[in-house]
Amino acid sequence: MFSNPSHFTAVLLFATFASTVFGITQRETPQRMLRYGLYCWSLFVGSAIVLSWVMYLIAR
Repeated sequence: MFSNPSHFTAVLLFATFASTVFGITQRETPQRMLRYGLYCWSLFVGSAIVLSWVMYLIAR
């Protein structure tokens, strides 16, 4: 299944692991850790989607 992941799958995996680390290391309470981790995850995935559309429009 993960022997040849797509670029989007790689982005999702990176966002998940990086956001987990950011949430744990940057906030004190579990609720704040979860909220900050979800915030970082949404920024990672959202920026990847926006940048992919920008690159698509430039290459077009």
